[in-house]
Amino acid sequence: MSQMLNRRRFLQASAAAAASVGVSAIRTSAAGVDEYIEAIVIGSGFGGAVASLRLGQAGIETVVLERGRRWQITDAGNTFCTTDNPDGRAAWLSPNTVLPDPPVTTQPIDVYTGVLDVKRGNGIDVYRGAGVGGGSLVYAAITYQPTEELFYKVFPRTIKYSELDRVYYPRVRSILKASPIPDDILQTEYYLASRILQEQAAKAGLKARKIDTAIDWDIVRQEIAGQKVASIINGQVYYGTNSGAKNSLDRNYLSMAEATGNVEIRPLHVVTSIGESDRGRYRVVCNQINEQGVVLVQKSFVCRYLFLAAGSIGTTELLLRAKTNRTLRRLNNQVGKFWGTNFDSSTLMINAGKTNSTLGSAGVIAIEDLDNPIAPVILEAFQALPFIPQGIIPVLGQGISQPQGYLTYNVSTQLADLFWPSNSADTQKNTQALEYTYQRLNQANGTSLAAPPGYSFTAHPLGGATIDKVCDPHGQVFGYRNLFVVDGSLIPGSTACSNPSLTIAALAERSMDRFLNRIP
Repeated sequence: MSQMLNRRRFLQASAAAAASVGVSAIRTSAAGVDEYIEAIVIGSGFGGAVASLRLGQAGIETVVLERGRRWQITDAGNTFCTTDNPDGRAAWLSPNTVLPDPPVTTQPIDVYTGVLDVKRGNGIDVYRGAGVGGGSLVYAAITYQPTEELFYKVFPRTIKYSELDRVYYPRVRSILKASPIPDDILQTEYYLASRILQEQAAKAGLKARKIDTAIDWDIVRQEIAGQKVASIINGQVYYGTNSGAKNSLDRNYLSMAEATGNVEIRPLHVVTSIGESDRGRYRVVCNQINEQGVVLVQKSFVCRYLFLAAGSIGTTELLLRAKTNRTLRRLNNQVGKFWGTNFDSSTLMINAGKTNSTLGSAGVIAIEDLDNPIAPVILEAFQALPFIPQGIIPVLGQGISQPQGYLTYNVSTQLADLFWPSNSADTQKNTQALEYTYQRLNQANGTSLAAPPGYSFTAHPLGGATIDKVCDPHGQVFGYRNLFVVDGSLIPGSTACSNPSLTIAALAERSMDRFLNRIP
């Protein structure tokens, strides 16, 4: 610890010296063309938030470029729209809501820089966040650590699970303030569906346990008491949480980064290209937009350190564009490959009686069938939109999917196209594993499925710039000093039977420790 503190003091002194001499000279030479920033982070989700905090604490001048807007929780409890009354705040620059269909019917809304975006791919739709805080604005706050055994079914041995378990997973949990749901809240009507799933697992001889979630349970108690706007208890998760109960990244990592005085977050800055500049530096070009998506001005930056954290779709697209346009000529042919869905699946379980499936928050209880004879799977009750009837429990399944998807660059649209083999042998094997677990539950409880599990969408896209293919085990892009990937793009398709956010953040913490200890 003392060595790290000394190192950071040294970096702060170095940064101060650069600001008085070297940086000012660069600014002068680039006046009117490029703005020089020592470090740029593209994206403010789990990887970008971690990178920005650690850069700021090290005294490194940093700008975070975020395509979405900032969402400040108000005392009136009206920051976000709700799922039963959506408006432009629901979707990223779309004339319609974008949540899954069927059974959801999209609704017309104003075009606005809303919080939820969808990437329509070939064989899959991908849901992702937009705004300061990235995916943490729209995720269910599930903070799930995989087991060591399953971790090594996905990741190389060069990443020491013991180190993640001892240092980085606990560090992330402490900052997110993640904890299991307290029993007094679990026993309320709002978490009936989770309790039912827990009881059904016990009858089927399956393990069910509480999962850490990044939720302020005291605020949830205030919701229950009528002292805060009903948000978590009303299932208001996917368009943001108005009570402030969700510990999204803007309320911890990013606010801590800004508090260092060395980090500036610039919302509504859509990065369009990255490439090499002179003297080993990087150029980043972006469009500053307004809240209706209209481009106000194009900006160009030059930086010494560049951290890509725009998510598996955004980061991969930037790298594919740079490869195609030859602005990063040494990128290899593995960019865009080894992409996966975390084997996300969805289904509806039919139960007799009340289920309250539109209330509460998802994933507080997980059924773990890790010894499934076909393949390991987990199941989590998740809250659906308001018109899900009583007697139905929506269930999200996850597993270990092979990273058989890929993205390619479409020159005509200047965007990345996504391809997913939805009926591959690997998907069929995982489907059999999932059906095996559901069969155990159904036989023990007299339940059934409304339809076979579906795989039409994922909220957990992973891969495209993966470890040992595009980057080294700490996220540095092969062939490029000081260019790093620190988001879900690093991960080959799965986080080993767990929701990805915790592992993405832990790997980013690990990468930043390595970077700060080796920085010249």
